[in-house]
Amino acid sequence: MGNDAFKKVPMTGVIYANGKASKLGFYRGNEAWVSFAQGQAETGKLENGVERVENIPVSEIDQEYSPVAGLKELRQTIADMYNELYRQDKEHKFTFENISVAAGGRAALTRLFASIGRCNVGHFLPDYTAYEELLTTFADFNTIPIMLKPEDGYSFTVDELREEIQGRGLSALLVSNPCNPTGAVIAGEELKGWVDAGRDLDCSIIFDEFYSSYVYDKVGHGETLSSAQHIHDIETDGALIVNGIGKNQRYPGWRVAWVVASKKVIKSINSAGSFLDGGAPRPIQRACIPLLTPENVTKETKALQLAFDKKRQLMMRELKGMGITFDREPEGSFYMWINVSQLPEGINTGEDFLNEALKRKVITIPGSAFDVNPGKRMKKAGSRFKNYLRLSYGPDILSIEKGLERLREMVKDFS
Repeated sequence: MGNDAFKKVPMTGVIYANGKASKLGFYRGNEAWVSFAQGQAETGKLENGVERVENIPVSEIDQEYSPVAGLKELRQTIADMYNELYRQDKEHKFTFENISVAAGGRAALTRLFASIGRCNVGHFLPDYTAYEELLTTFADFNTIPIMLKPEDGYSFTVDELREEIQGRGLSALLVSNPCNPTGAVIAGEELKGWVDAGRDLDCSIIFDEFYSSYVYDKVGHGETLSSAQHIHDIETDGALIVNGIGKNQRYPGWRVAWVVASKKVIKSINSAGSFLDGGAPRPIQRACIPLLTPENVTKETKALQLAFDKKRQLMMRELKGMGITFDREPEGSFYMWINVSQLPEGINTGEDFLNEALKRKVITIPGSAFDVNPGKRMKKAGSRFKNYLRLSYGPDILSIEKGLERLREMVKDFS
């Protein structure tokens, strides 16, 4: 009695796994544990990277609310970054009016989806676990799942994209690129084809580019990946970009993110932000500005790619040695999408692997969490991905080595 007004809100995959671990003594900062579940990168200084921010000055005006759209100087810095890195040869440049700054990636996506009207919105499987409730919360639009096939390495061609948009009557499409959790990357002419398809078929493609610096082969060293390179005119093409400071600059606790879109869409997004979240803190926004100059973005990206590619290669090599397989080796992000079906019984499903790894103080996330299915959260037996897990190589390399050693012993114990 008394609680009938409230629905049960399911947990994201990270919270689900961490919740199970916390019952066994895990907490952030407990060095006895290794979290391969974490959705954040290590936050210390990387070799040859940009110096880390240790102090943030606060002026008198910083005690006030910031504009819902974000500080104009930060918005213009973001626009200038895109123009310098991706749009030097483009006639149509981004301006601060094409940018909306929000208090984190989830807030930015929530603003965006609160602004979508009655239409069909496509999303892919598997994809980012937090998309599920996001796509459920706002009932104005219909969600259309698009199944990516493991046997195809989760690839989706431009021709298939065009068929899906036309056949399903999609007005919008959400895609993470690089993909969380598979690490698949859409780049080059293929990415151009996606942008062109959205323009030609009047479908707003929302590119979640939070891992755009974590690309190891399909861009040049120090280059970031972005659909901004292929957008002709942001006012008419229909493409949208979501990104933030949390992953590429490795300041997840700052909770600053942005949406790039046409002025018309940005106006709607800002209106949604006025009642949803109110805006990001002023001091944090000011601290973001020097980090987002083209020079600092490139410098940090070079350091990040070297450090994380080393961890990527280490983890792939060790996991393969345990008998774990990959439908597609990760090309981007800092995640491994692994198949444990060939391991011995008792650790050959995502849930069983998680439970056994927890006994060894290692946290993972079962693949079923990424079977994005609005309205039916955390299903296990019915999931196509019950034999999969997502492992993060976001932690520092010493933690990764320690965690891999424990998993190696676990597999040995079951062999």
